[in-house]
Amino acid sequence: QVQLVESGGGLVQPGGSLRLSCAASVSIDGADAMAWYRQAPGKLRDLVASITSSGFTNYADSVKGRFTVSRDSDKNTMYLQMNSLKPEDTAIYYCNFRRWGLDFWGQGTQVTVSS
Repeated sequence: QVQLVESGGGLVQPGGSLRLSCAASVSIDGADAMAWYRQAPGKLRDLVASITSSGFTNYADSVKGRFTVSRDSDKNTMYLQMNSLKPEDTAIYYCNFRRWGLDFWGQGTQVTVSS
């Protein structure tokens, strides 16, 4: 079983920045990939960014150039640096850990972008 704990969410003004963290209970080097998803009220959960064990990254078009995903194997933690935040980035952000076709999820952290 993999446990994931997200942190770093909060209320920020448009144009501001936040850094989300996802701490895993196991070595993240064992993941095939890790990712950040988000879900806004009344909408489906969508992929925001992903990073593979080899460091390959992928981003949703809506966040390219603004968000950066990274990982620290020593701390078993994945990060999402979010810059130039927009109101449409408001959502619950979830951490995902995938291994052997199985998905593990964190409990989510709320990000609200509002003036």
